Amino acid sequence: MAWDRRNLLSMSQLDPADIELVLETAGRLREIGTRPVKKVPTLRGKTVVLMFYEPSTRTRSSFEVAAKRLSCDTLSISASTSSIVKGETLLDTLRNLEAMGPDLVVLRHSMAGAGDMLARRLGVGVINAGDGMHEHPTQALLDLMTIAERKGGIDGLTVAIVGDIAHSRVARSDIIGLRTMGARVRVFGPPTLLPPEVESLGVEVAGSREEAVAGADVVMALRIQRERLGEQLLPSLREYFELFSIGPQQMALAKDDAILMHPGPVNWGVELDPALMHWERSVILYQVECGVAVRMALLYLMLAGEGA
Repeated sequence: MAWDRRNLLSMSQLDPADIELVLETAGRLREIGTRPVKKVPTLRGKTVVLMFYEPSTRTRSSFEVAAKRLSCDTLSISASTSSIVKGETLLDTLRNLEAMGPDLVVLRHSMAGAGDMLARRLGVGVINAGDGMHEHPTQALLDLMTIAERKGGIDGLTVAIVGDIAHSRVARSDIIGLRTMGARVRVFGPPTLLPPEVESLGVEVAGSREEAVAGADVVMALRIQRERLGEQLLPSLREYFELFSIGPQQMALAKDDAILMHPGPVNWGVELDPALMHWERSVILYQVECGVAVRMALLYLMLAGEGA
């Protein structure tokens, strides 16, 4: 199957075959990271612009590592070091960069729909690396890869997502991706942190964290998006930990082989009990490993094509 998508803006763009192609390609390319020289010339001569207008460690670093392993040139732009501080708009910044001839833009922005807006106005492909509270499709793909590899597949699994659902672009993309691949999704969080339309996404809303995780194959905790909400929307962090965090007692209610996930960064002692920091079935660092492989796969599929 050939990849025919110029942009990746939302998980809703992808059908099961698209997702399987990304995960299969990521599985093949992951081997490059195990070599003494972790680099191949596949995308030599291609240029990827990394535009991150919000803080990022895992996403930005993994895109840069992915690009360099495929021999891409990268250009990193942040809001604090770009002409945005002089009043230049995002679109004008991208038009000027486009004039320099890049092949792909990876964009993170606080405005929902920023990637879509640019994709409709520019002649260069765009990957959405997180747009406001909207979506984060590459995180969903790496989460799907993690689950598929650790659980032997996705179809028929029960996945519990616990935490700040309302403000989480990861939750939205993961829900779309998981349901596309046949998983059952349960969500739970403080009522003020659940979007009113959450059931329309095809998920079940649990009445407690214990109900959410009971019998689950996968348990995913989400970070409280404190940069996006006021303190009035949640109890104190101590109360949140007591009522909504995931710890050993909750994981004991999941299936015996259940895995624990978190998109990071983790606030230990808030959304996750520190007792799970070195838990044998935590796959939090494995998600990071899969992130490099998935982003390599996307760069390959979008810039090289079948003839590479």
